[in-house]
Amino acid sequence: MSNDILARLADTLEARKQADPQSSYVAKLYHKGLDAILKKVAEEAAETIMAAKDGERDKIIYETADLWFHSLVLLAQQGIRPEDVLNELARREGLSGLVEKAGRKELS
Repeated sequence: MSNDILARLADTLEARKQADPQSSYVAKLYHKGLDAILKKVAEEAAETIMAAKDGERDKIIYETADLWFHSLVLLAQQGIRPEDVLNELARREGLSGLVEKAGRKELS
């Protein structure tokens, strides 16, 4: 189910690339460019952190949804599908964080 939601959202975000910035919030973000999208991701990350510090479950969920949404906008802007990130998470599943981080050094 969650993969379906991500795929549908990714399709919508992709379609918004062609939309009029006056008619769509996401189209307006795309029109403003990468820096505007990055600013929103940073803003939503900060709001998620603040919600977590407040310890309010509903607020954490709401702000995390905003963070994920804007992260998906960033991915779409960069031509990356959510499935690409999910595949990377699947690759890491069951892998020790220490082993995974050591493997990153090998890729650099």
